[in-house]
Amino acid sequence: MKKIVYLILTTVPLIFAFKTVQKPISANAGKSFADTLLYPDEKHFKNLQQLTFGGDNAEAYFSSDGKWLVFQRTNPKEGIQCDQIWIGKVPQNPGDKFEPRRLSSGKGRTTCGFFTKDGKHVIYASTHLGADTCPPIPDRSKYGNRYLWAVYESYDIFMSDLNGKIEKRLTSTPGYDAEATLSPDGSKMIFTSVRDGDLDLYIMDLKTYKVKRITKELGYDGGAWFSPDGKKIIWRASRPKTEAEIEDYKNLLKQGLVAPVNMEVYTANIDGTNVKQVTNLGQANWAPNFLPDGTIIFCSNHEYKRGFPFNMYTCNADGSNIVKVSRDKGFDAFPMFSRDGKKFVFCSNRNNGGTHDTNIFVADWVK
Repeated sequence: MKKIVYLILTTVPLIFAFKTVQKPISANAGKSFADTLLYPDEKHFKNLQQLTFGGDNAEAYFSSDGKWLVFQRTNPKEGIQCDQIWIGKVPQNPGDKFEPRRLSSGKGRTTCGFFTKDGKHVIYASTHLGADTCPPIPDRSKYGNRYLWAVYESYDIFMSDLNGKIEKRLTSTPGYDAEATLSPDGSKMIFTSVRDGDLDLYIMDLKTYKVKRITKELGYDGGAWFSPDGKKIIWRASRPKTEAEIEDYKNLLKQGLVAPVNMEVYTANIDGTNVKQVTNLGQANWAPNFLPDGTIIFCSNHEYKRGFPFNMYTCNADGSNIVKVSRDKGFDAFPMFSRDGKKFVFCSNRNNGGTHDTNIFVADWVK
């Protein structure tokens, strides 16, 4: 979603992994192909470091102080059959190891972890109340092998301490509740819910637990973040327009599915006013976030008719001055900056030895 990011476009069977993975070109490899951490044109990354090695590691996000990461991980080779939430301390010195530990219980599927402002708790969505086992993935063969995401009705959002003890259940309405992030001051949670019949954005006040609906236009609204000053939100949305598109969207949603191959980036005030469409590129534009100065970074496949690679781009708040900042031949996404803007984390297929693995990378950000 924000995650379930399993952007399996028509020819892509695994989460952000492709049947045919072209190995990236190393800066020192001449015309040969070899894995690399850094591409020659990636001018914004300095001291790039790979933190995970193997499996599907996605949605890695900094704690408020920038010292920890929370992320979701699947690795059947290690007995992790579907996403679980992990946390780990960000290496501070050369030679420091990244040694994450699992936070979630291992029951059900989990997604979209995020630290509270004080760093003492993590919120995330989980299906464990529906069943201890992993929920089934969509059978794409029933839908002409289309690329689909499942929006599991058993997803609810929980708050856990750092030992994995769930202290609060934050959502309890029937149907999908997930994709949560928190405001910079820690007082509000924005998330996606189907509680009113469509996939819309809602903001919860974490003191009163009152919820306000933010989006009302038909389509899948998700993956939302607050701006650094807490006054705006950014998200990605699908907007079916024709009768056929609307019927298809509604029919899939009744089955707990969406086909997010056409999405654009939007911004608005936190009360839902002043909605602006930032991108108008076609195909899938998603995983948006703010830079500390208020400009925007997002992930897109708009340059490629075949649906991949996915790379990261920056642009002004009005969508102008789009600049490509990553160059992997498979997948780069889930960007987040530390609060001071000095550190940057993202997930990528790069340097995976020709496998389908998606790993976590951190770097110093060069303006």
